[in-house]
Amino acid sequence: MKNPAETVASEGAKLDYSSDMTYGDYLHLDEILGAQQPLSPVHDEMLFIVQHQTSELWMKLMLHELAGAMQALQNGHFNVAFKMLARVSRIMSQLVSAWDVLATMTPPEYTALRPYLANSSGFQSAQYRCIEFALGNKNAAMLKPHAHKPELLAMVQRAYDAPSLYDIAIGLLARAHLPIEAHNLARDWRQSHTSSPNVQAAWMVVYQDSSQYWDLYQLGEKLTDIEDTFRLWRFRHLTTVERIIGMRRGTGGTSGTGYLRAMLDVVLFPEIWQVRAEL
Repeated sequence: MKNPAETVASEGAKLDYSSDMTYGDYLHLDEILGAQQPLSPVHDEMLFIVQHQTSELWMKLMLHELAGAMQALQNGHFNVAFKMLARVSRIMSQLVSAWDVLATMTPPEYTALRPYLANSSGFQSAQYRCIEFALGNKNAAMLKPHAHKPELLAMVQRAYDAPSLYDIAIGLLARAHLPIEAHNLARDWRQSHTSSPNVQAAWMVVYQDSSQYWDLYQLGEKLTDIEDTFRLWRFRHLTTVERIIGMRRGTGGTSGTGYLRAMLDVVLFPEIWQVRAEL
């Protein structure tokens, strides 16, 4: 019997990839691994770049899953949507954990890097803004950071103009013949949803009779999972920034931790949280 080292060597000797698509070809690894171009002599800049590039890749997948889930819900395919929404929550958990790596950067290390960042900032992430809009946190002022790039502005504008995931969920409550008032079904989708007594009453019916409204009950729990992990993501962002830069202004012109702290108070799906106090 060959030992493991001999087996590996034997298998490797048989393989010829000269005419086949390889792992690196399929994943375009030359392009991806060549996309880290530090601008400074600072050792820690590689960490900063990789942290944000990988976050953008996870956000790309998150938007893909959110779009699929929203389409599935509109078509009444609840189980398909639930799988995608569960994946969104897991992606957010991955992003929460990623802050632990960036938090190894100390204030002096960031200070050495900061001049090379100019005005670039995560605040300018078009994908993050599309996620917030898809989850219902709409704000016209957040379009402005993307006005210099028409293709990015168009992408963010589409997310801003469209119904959010929660708007679709409220529509499904009405489709189940729960008493949703018309103003919650035909409103200006560019505005953030505000808590509505009739929407809260509808969710209360769902949670009090989960066997009859099982799909809607499961949807409510999937939305709760998403907001729970999204809050953790925001909180870890805030604490990481406080740890690294303190109370200084952000590189993109924001108030830094002041802006991030204000975002912690935003509630995406208010009625789903409110019914919990009455059950």
